[in-house]
Amino acid sequence: MAVEAVKSAVLKTPTQVLGVEHALPGELRVLRAAERSLTGERRGLRAVLPFLGPAFIAAVAYVDPGNFATNMAGGAQYGYMLLWVVLGANLMAMLIQSMSAKLGIATGRSLPEVCRDRFPRPLVIFLWVQAELIAMATDLAEFVGAALGIYLVFGIPLFIAGLLTGVLAFGILGLQAWGFRRLEATISSLVGVIVIAFGLEVFRSNASWGSVAGSTFVPHLDGSASVLLAAGILGATVMPHVIYLHSALTQKRIVGANPDAKRKIFHFEMVDVMIAMGIAGLINIAMLTLAAAVFGSRGLTNAGSDLSQVFHLLDQYLGAHSGVIFGIALLASGVSSSSVGTLAGQVVMQGFIRRKIPVFVRRAITMVPAMVLIASHFDPSRALVLSQVLLSFGIPFALIPLVMFTRDKKLMGNLANSRFTNYAAYGVAAMIIGLNVFLLYQTLVRV
Repeated sequence: MAVEAVKSAVLKTPTQVLGVEHALPGELRVLRAAERSLTGERRGLRAVLPFLGPAFIAAVAYVDPGNFATNMAGGAQYGYMLLWVVLGANLMAMLIQSMSAKLGIATGRSLPEVCRDRFPRPLVIFLWVQAELIAMATDLAEFVGAALGIYLVFGIPLFIAGLLTGVLAFGILGLQAWGFRRLEATISSLVGVIVIAFGLEVFRSNASWGSVAGSTFVPHLDGSASVLLAAGILGATVMPHVIYLHSALTQKRIVGANPDAKRKIFHFEMVDVMIAMGIAGLINIAMLTLAAAVFGSRGLTNAGSDLSQVFHLLDQYLGAHSGVIFGIALLASGVSSSSVGTLAGQVVMQGFIRRKIPVFVRRAITMVPAMVLIASHFDPSRALVLSQVLLSFGIPFALIPLVMFTRDKKLMGNLANSRFTNYAAYGVAAMIIGLNVFLLYQTLVRV
């Protein structure tokens, strides 16, 4: 009776939130709190809380093992110089992920679903195939990163560590059975582990905070090699699989019944994006700062190219189990981002071709290439670097449709991009695509 009373009350309020009739008890509490926020009964921080979560899941992709490799290499080779690139990358991420979240809120559909509805079928099939390949490649690298973290922290053979990674990922994905809030809380907790880990590491590193401040806000490059590394950091910023995923995370989580409610929901989700992406940006800044303070200051320019070497050198120069702390952060990053990658793959398949397989089956299937890679003794750090190159293929096919759809007033209603947002989106899309083409070209030339 109590649950039915709450559902009735929510549906009768002036600014409605839809979906309560299908909500689990835990989700119902969130929907009820969201309703009170939209009607002004909850204010300040309490008003924002029900809407926090989707961006934190998406933000995991911005602190995945590939970012560990890129930031460590940047700090070791060029010290603090590329911190401004990390800041710029984070601002781009905020813009792109906010547009993805907005598409789900405005249309009630994910980006793959909108592509399916509005593009010719041959193009939809092409977009689906490339999105699946990119999601699988990304998931493979993240899975390998988690296995490497277990290997470094516990000394377990890498193949066994890979199997344990699968068990952990299955456990996280199983939380969906209890509603979206538990999954969001778990992913957010793992991001919190990464924050604490790098906070401790940077505190111990005796970083030059004057150099950190100057390099974060004053652009500077030094030679073509630094340009290439900057392109790698910027070009791998936007992860195509989480562009697809973020729109799905917001499409049915808290659904507004009218344009006014949707606009209010988006304003709250913008706070979610700014907080989550801000935290991801601080983690990336901390990674590069740590590498600059520990390796760059000692002239160890190649120390960041191998995460196993980073693990041992942190213990050597900082002590106090700093290597173990780094390994725990890598493990948290790999497990959480691997789970998110599996969710993204599910969204891609269901959205583009209306097919759905159990998420656990998908997880099991995507484990196979990773386990084969581990069994072949392929360098895990090399796999992480190569994954960033593979991502460059998929970025235009997610980013261009996103910009096209979010500027469409007929599709988006009062949530269509403003003229300023459109110009910013055009510039960001052109820059990211251009840098990825440059990065890909340079990589192929070197091969």
